[in-house]
Amino acid sequence: MAEKEVILTLEGLKKLEQELEQLKSVRRREVAERIKQAIEFG
Repeated sequence: MAEKEVILTLEGLKKLEQELEQLKSVRRREVAERIKQAIEFG
């Protein structure tokens, strides 16, 4: 895979960090709950 230089502003970086935190906390719990329900259904 060829690496491509990405230019990112400080504002863009903060936005990506917030999105990552959202995915790691809120979305992870949502996905875990859906997996739990799927397991219960067999």
